[in-house]
Amino acid sequence: MIEKVNLAEKFDTFSEHWTPKLVGALNGQSVKLAKFKGEFIRHHHEHEDELFLVIEGELIIEIDDQLLELHAGEFVIIPKGVSHKPMAKEEVKVLLFEPTSTLNTGNLENEHTIRNLDII
Repeated sequence: MIEKVNLAEKFDTFSEHWTPKLVGALNGQSVKLAKFKGEFIRHHHEHEDELFLVIEGELIIEIDDQLLELHAGEFVIIPKGVSHKPMAKEEVKVLLFEPTSTLNTGNLENEHTIRNLDII
């Protein structure tokens, strides 16, 4: 059965930050939702591009000497191999679109790495 996804309802199902949730998959790609607040670790994805679409709030992504500020309704694609550090002064709700193999911490494995995403 084909079902629609209501983003607001899905975001209401969790409160933790920096823990992406799987909401869909297509053609080897995952659609994930996440809430960010504070600073994440600088990392890169060796083989995967990564799309960040801001649903609500403001996301800042530090790339080398550049700060990208994304607001609701805006997205950026971070190309594979580009080191980046996501940050949010206040809570931001983000949709991520990336290959299913993509780890949230990219080239690093540490206490922030999530291998098995919750499906919501």
